[in-house]
Amino acid sequence: QLQLVESGGGSVEFGGSLRLSCAASGGTLEYRAIAWFRQALGKGREAVGCIDSRDDTTYADSVKGRFSISRDNAKNMVYLQMNSLKPEDTAFYYCAAQLYYCSTYVSDFDSWGQGTHVTVSS
Repeated sequence: QLQLVESGGGSVEFGGSLRLSCAASGGTLEYRAIAWFRQALGKGREAVGCIDSRDDTTYADSVKGRFSISRDNAKNMVYLQMNSLKPEDTAFYYCAAQLYYCSTYVSDFDSWGQGTHVTVSS
């Protein structure tokens, strides 16, 4: 059973940067697509971006040009680099995995981390 653990959340000021990490155990990320989702207080979970098994990436319009996803299969890690952060980026961030292909649907992913919180102050 693949297990995912996020880390790297915290508090940052407007315009700052953070890098979130997603560490996998119990399986390999090599053939999996890894997505980052976020959930703000009182809102639904939304897709932030995804990296598929061929390392192609997609991003939500709201983060395009500011966020980037990368992976290190040798370390079984995926990263979310977040730059030019805004208060509206404040949320719990989750990584999720499924075989091969990216998706923006929560229900498509069968492995989830517990989340890490990001707060951006104005």
